[in-house]
Formats: sequence, C-alpha cells, structure tokens
Amino acid sequence: MKYSIKTERPQQQYLQITAEIDVASEPCLLQFPSWRPGRYELGNFAKNIRAFQVFDFEGLPLNFEKTNVEAWRIETNGAKKIVVKYDYYAAELNAGSTFLDVARLYVNPVNCLVYVKGKENEACTLDFNLHAEMTYTGTLPLEQNKLSARSYHELVDSPFIFCDEVESNDFEYGGVNFKISFVGVKHVPWERVLSDFKKFTSVQFDDFGAFPVETFHFIVLVTPYPHYHGVEHLASTIIVLGPSVDLFGTLYDELLGISSHELYHVWNVKAIRSVDLFPYDYSRQNFSKMGYLCEGITTYLGDYYLMASGLWSTDRYLKEFSTVIQKHLDNPGRFNYSLAESSWDTWLDGYVLGAPGRKVSIYNEGAIFAFLTDVFIRMNSTDQFNLSHVMRTLYQEFYCQGKAVSEQDFVHVVNTFSGKKFDDTFNSIVYQRGSCEEEIILGLSYLGLELNMTSNPDIVARQLGLKTTIENGAHRIAAISPGSISDHAGLMIGDRFWALNGHVVRADLTKWLDYFIKDDWHFIIERNGKVLQFNLAAPKDEYYRIVSIKAKNVVPTEKNIRLEKWSRKTVLSGID
Repeated sequence: MKYSIKTERPQQQYLQITAEIDVASEPCLLQFPSWRPGRYELGNFAKNIRAFQVFDFEGLPLNFEKTNVEAWRIETNGAKKIVVKYDYYAAELNAGSTFLDVARLYVNPVNCLVYVKGKENEACTLDFNLHAEMTYTGTLPLEQNKLSARSYHELVDSPFIFCDEVESNDFEYGGVNFKISFVGVKHVPWERVLSDFKKFTSVQFDDFGAFPVETFHFIVLVTPYPHYHGVEHLASTIIVLGPSVDLFGTLYDELLGISSHELYHVWNVKAIRSVDLFPYDYSRQNFSKMGYLCEGITTYLGDYYLMASGLWSTDRYLKEFSTVIQKHLDNPGRFNYSLAESSWDTWLDGYVLGAPGRKVSIYNEGAIFAFLTDVFIRMNSTDQFNLSHVMRTLYQEFYCQGKAVSEQDFVHVVNTFSGKKFDDTFNSIVYQRGSCEEEIILGLSYLGLELNMTSNPDIVARQLGLKTTIENGAHRIAAISPGSISDHAGLMIGDRFWALNGHVVRADLTKWLDYFIKDDWHFIIERNGKVLQFNLAAPKDEYYRIVSIKAKNVVPTEKNIRLEKWSRKTVLSGID
C-alpha cells in the first residue's frame, strides 16, 4: 500500500490523502481503523473524512458503498489497483491524534490511513507534499520525502511531526540509541534531562536484559496550556504536556513519570502482549480482561523504577502509591465491577468518569494488583524473586518466541517464581468485586510499612461526604460517598449550594461549614433550575479519610532488609 499526504491549505486543517492499493478480489473491502493501540476504546476516526472517492489506476471512478461507519465495499470492475482519495480533518491535539496548522504537521497514521484487511503485514510507503519546508521528527527514516515501513502495523504505529520548533538530544545505553525531542519549548536543561532519563532507562533495560527495538524516541509536544497525555508506540512515545513554563519546574516529576511509564510499554504491550491483542485487529474492538497486564503492571513499575533508579526517594514513591490506594478506597465502583469486568468495558466507558460508582480503572486497580503480585512473589520466594523476574520471563519466553500471553501463562510464571500457587489470590483480586484494603495492609506490612488513615482537611468531604467542584463561583456536587449523611438526606450529583443557615454561600462554603460546625445545617441548593431545602444533623462519622504510607515506628531488622530489597535503597532509619 502506498500513501501520500498533502497540506494544500493548512489553515483549513484538512489533509489531502491518497492511497494506492493492489486488489485481488471483487468486490474490495476498504477499512478505516476503528481504534488505535494504547487506547482501548472506539476512536471514530472516520468522522473526520470528507470527499471520499475511489478510482481505478486510469483515473476512472469506481462505485462504492458504506457497509458500516468505517468500511466501504468497492466495485473494482476488474481493476488490479485502486486509488482512494479523501480529506482528513486534523484539528485535535493530544498524544494520540493528528493535527495540522501552518506551523506543524503532526500525524498518528492509525487515525487517518485507510487499508484493506488482510494486507496489514505488507510493506507500505508514505510520501509528502507539504505547504512549507519543515524539520522531520519521527522513528521511520525519511528518505527523498518518503517514509518506508515493513508493514501497515509498523507504519501506523510510528507517529511523526514536521515542525521547526524542535530541540533534540540523545544518549546511549546497552547499544541502543535513545533520542529525546521537545517540540514547542526552549532552553532545555539537557544535562539534567539526559542524566535523569538515562537513570530510569538503564534500570528498566537491565531488568529485562534486552530491548525490543534498535532505537527509541521520546517525543514531547509541549503546550502553553495545561495538558497531560502519553501514548506508547513500537519505537517511540508521544507525550503531550503543559504548560511549557512549568515543564522543567513543577511539571518535571510528571515528565519523568509519564516518560518512565511509556518506556516500560515498549516491553509490556508493544512486545509482551495478551492473546486478545495479538495481533492487533484495527477493524473491531479487541476485548480483553487483561488490562491489569498491559496498564496495571506498567503503572506500578513505571513509577517504581523512578524510585529504584534513585530519581525518587522512597518517601516520594510512597506518596505516589498512596494516591493509588486513595482512589481505590474512595471509589465505590470496586463493589460493583471487578478489575476484569472493568478491563472489558474500557471499550464502553473506560476513559471517562461514566456512571457514578459503576467501575474501576485498569490503571489504578491494575497497579494495586501489580503491587500485591510483587509482594506475593517476594513473600513466598523469601525475596529471591519479584514481579520484574516474571516480566523478564514473559519477554524472553513469549515475545521473543513470537507468542502472546494468556491469563493461565501469567499465573503459571508467577507460580514458578513464588513457589506457591497464585491462582486463588489472582482470582480474588482480578475477578471478585470488593475492597483490597486488607490485602494492601498485609502487603505493606511485609515490607515494614503501614497504612495510615487521617481526617480529611476538607470539611465538605470530611463532614458531608461530598466531593465538589467550583463552577460559576459555587460548590457543585461531583461525588457522594454512599451511606453518608448527604446520601441519606437526598442530595444529588450536580446540586449547587446557595445558602447555609440563612447565609449566602458561594466558593466560601468551607468557611461557613466551619463557622457552624457545632450546629445542625440547613441548606438551600439549586437543582436543575429549582430551589430545594435540606436539613442535616451534625455528622458522627467522617468520610473520605486521607491515606498515607509510613514506616512502622519500630522496624525489625528482617523487615528493614525487605524494604531495602524492594526499594533498592539502603534504609538507615525509617524512609529515605
């Protein structure tokens, strides 16, 4: 398949795309990707197509009809090659999108390149006719204005940018060249960036013992406004992060965190892959119950390697992991949907808040699963082995042998390293609904750590059992703790507070609650254009307690050693 992209009027943000495809059947079925790897939901990319046309190689138009929202049946009239032309609207800028303006062309090819199903393993080329000369940044080599890929899979998993506002540098480790490019930011502190990226890269590399590709490219698009998004690819990652003024200040930890996460994906999901995603089928949903493998383990170990490499102190890591546990305990969805069920339903609502309390996150709950698996292995192997040994084995014995990983394979490898059956624990965490609080406490205790719960300093959360946002200067209810006094009183998500005990309240609700802390509360709220009144007695319980992880006051020598081995640090007294 041969493709070309033109950018005739970039201010309109439409790409002019041509595809030349050899065909061997009548009729020919053309497919537009339904989704993109790394985002397990339907992408609806075909909604950006206009002026779709098909010709034979002599320029004669061919008849076609849509068979679903992203597929067409082409009457080839005996033609051996067809030419498909269409415009693609490129006006969204995130780590998995395609975007065009006068200053840049940024393409994730899986968004915008039509294909014939069954030809995904055939070689492809992509050439360009751009409105201006710009610098190319990507992983596929550009030669004579053309990219060449060994397959459609490789082409669509190799995003690129044409833009002159780029600063790049590189480092080498294990015979692999790692390149870092920042798009849209100046004055990169390269000495610091290269040193830090090499630290987390080298620890991950050493744990696997090899790298799946010959080169790797961190491509960071920096926005002047707040943004946070990263996507993994075969030999690169696209990260969109902002605002630019904070990138090497308050956002630097975020840059390291997302970069470490996306690098780990090169081994885990781009190489190690569950049976449900092997090979990728872009024409339909690739349902999987194994989100804990691709995203959960990556979330846990992506952050863990920042600690193991020395970039984060143990205390800094534990603060990060505390937020993971906090989300688990604050989410009533854990009682309604299991990790496996939520993984399957990423295709339905996995990347939005969705119905309150319906599901859990494969990232968050998957990270807890990964931690508990790690501790299970350590505990039952007397700390000889850990989760990293499991992942290295999956890489060597499955990816390197051209095989995908099933749930049974994963459990078997854990059994091998732990020396104890993991099956029941696995089924409990992955398939049962409920809280993992007891398991988390036991896992932390094994490492000489404890889970502390303290009062929430936010009086709205603590006393009312509510999470709120400020909209138009007033508190709006965003979440309600089930069984709280607000829940029993009949308050609803979306309610806005107008008054408390005869006083108008706006963004200062917390101050008035504190002022009337010893009194009962009479609220006036607005709900869908109506004014309602609610009376709440002073609560006896506290809600949304704050989670933190601390070293136990007295750490026995054995547990001290366990914490050192886990954190890969020397723990002299408490947490470093």
